[in-house]
Order: sequence, then C-alpha cells, then structure tokens
Amino acid sequence: MTHPHPTIAPRPGVLDISPYVGGESGAAGANRAVKLSANENPLGPSPAAVDAYRAGAGALALYPDGGATALREAIAAAHGLEAERIVCGAGSDELIALLCKAYAGPGDEVLHSRHGFLMYAISARAAGATPVAAPERDLTADVDALLAACSERTRLVFLANPNNPTGTLIRAAEVARLADALPPRALLVLDAAYAEYVDAPGYDAGEALARARENVVMTRTFSKIHGLAALRLGWLYGPAHVVDVINRVRGPFNVSAPALAAGAAAVADHDYVAACAAENAAWRGWLRDRLAAAGVRCTESHGNFLLAEFGETGPAAAPEADAWLKARGLVVRRMEGYGLPGWLRVSVGRPEDCRAVADAVAAFRAARA
Repeated sequence: MTHPHPTIAPRPGVLDISPYVGGESGAAGANRAVKLSANENPLGPSPAAVDAYRAGAGALALYPDGGATALREAIAAAHGLEAERIVCGAGSDELIALLCKAYAGPGDEVLHSRHGFLMYAISARAAGATPVAAPERDLTADVDALLAACSERTRLVFLANPNNPTGTLIRAAEVARLADALPPRALLVLDAAYAEYVDAPGYDAGEALARARENVVMTRTFSKIHGLAALRLGWLYGPAHVVDVINRVRGPFNVSAPALAAGAAAVADHDYVAACAAENAAWRGWLRDRLAAAGVRCTESHGNFLLAEFGETGPAAAPEADAWLKARGLVVRRMEGYGLPGWLRVSVGRPEDCRAVADAVAAFRAARA
C-alpha cells in the first residue's frame, strides 16, 4: 500500500477513489485461459479496420487530425447524424470523464443507477463532485427512483441503456420521461456502449433525444461490437453547446491516427457489424437457456454478456463458481465491486467457449447438489 506524502497532497477526495479494476485475463494453473470477463468481441474487428490500421504504419511520426474529421463524417454517415455534433475521444471513458470535468465539481452531484458502470462514480469523484446512486427495480434502472434522487445539486445523470453489468434495458418512453423531468441545470448522458447488440422493438440508443433536446447527450464506443478495445476509441453526440464545451476541455490530439483510421473503416462495415450482432444474439440465447437448465438464472440481457445468479444458495456460491470456472481456464467477472456479490458476469464468447461455460456450470451445480 502506498502511503500519502506528508506535504504533497492531491485535491480533497482523490484518495477516496477506488481505482477501476478491469476483468481478469488469466487463470492460475490452467493450460489455456478463455477470457470472458471484459465483454470483448470474440470475432475481433472488421478486416477492413485491421487493414486501415496497418496502412497508417508509415505515418506514425505525424500528429493525427485533432478534429477527427474523417471519423466524425464516417460515424455521421453510418448513423444518420450531423458530423458537427460529434466529438471523438480515447474511449467513451474519456468522454465520461470530460463531461464530469466540464459540468460537475465540488458541491455538485452526479447521479447514476445503483448498479451502473463504475466509471460514473470514479469520474465524478475525480472532478470533485459527489456520486449518488439511485435504487433499481429488478436490476433495472428506475426512472422514478432517479428523479426522486435528483436535487438542486444534480448536474449530470448517467444512464447506460442497456446497462453494464446487468444487461437490462428501459423503454424509450421512460428515457424521454426522465429527460423531461430533470432539474434545469442537469444534463442526461445516455451511455449506449452496447447499442448494436439490442434487437428490442422501438429501441433508440439516444440519437433522437440528443438531436431534439438541449439536455441530452449520447456516448458510444468502438470497444464492443467493433472489436477495437485496444485502440481506445469512443464518440459523443449531443447539442451544439455541449459539443463546444467538450472540445474546449479535451486534449488537442486525444485520439491516435491508427484509431481514427480503424474506426472510420469499422463503422462503415455494416455487414460485419450485423454479422457480429447476429452471432451474439444466437449464442447469448443459447447460453442463457443452458444456464437456466442448470438452475442458474440470468437477467434479460441486451448486451454481449449475461449476468448469472449463483448466490441463491448462499453467499459463497458465486466465488466458488468463479473458482470452479477458473480451474477449467474460464475467466469470468465477479460482481462484488458492483454491489452484486451473488452474481457472475459472463461475456458471450466463441461457440466453443459458450459450450465450455455451459458444461462447467452444469458440473458445478451437480457437484453442489
């Protein structure tokens, strides 16, 4: 443990931050580890994105386009948006942090649902603001609870839809109701990192609200269905006044040239995105059904992962299941950090990975019977 320096101290509150810990990637003692802990795309990126990345190797001495012009235009064309209302960042994590930096500080509150993405609270604290968690209903964001938790100090409201780690979704009408009733000084941030995996009727990732309203922003990522997690690339779409602010506080070259090139190619490869979504939907359903047959309940996930309940037989069941899976080289994500100690999050992997998880969980349940 590092001890604070006696005289050189960070701003108050920084040392209260628990650093984000990503999903594990290895399993001690296993000959081969299958990483199903970080919701990565098991199919990897589009071949067109890989080619674009390689093509930029000869220009690494040059600064990238600070305005991300080609990438913003590619995103706009793919999603039917206005390029001038898009900001690109080093992952949506950077954009979440920039929103907190720009709009919240000491004395302000940043609101999110109880089991929302951990970076909301971390970024709020880093900006000096206070994170506030609203209760959920059946592991799903509750608009009434979010509105009840709002105060005159609320500056940002983060809503992941679908949510990570629960995978649950709320209807577009509920999201609009939340935007309508927020305090005048509050900005609603719709985190749509898993939007491409959703096939629910009437789903809107946030484009319509962000286009029509002055208090709504949408963030997206290339780390999930586009398979570019290593490049750290994300984007934001929102009203002109928010875009202007974020462009003022971001770094001048915050996205690398290889990421810009790969991202533009990836977002234009609609067939590849559709194929990845279809593959995920098929195996997510298959794995959910197999886990249910083994007596393990999952939430209704709309992402590329399942949140599986093991704690119904006692508090030790989820850690024991995690250890059982690791012993077989299957690395999933424990959920204590999200306040869900009885659950494990399992990314949807390749077909052989899904089969291995299903067989291992069935064997675990049989051994405990």
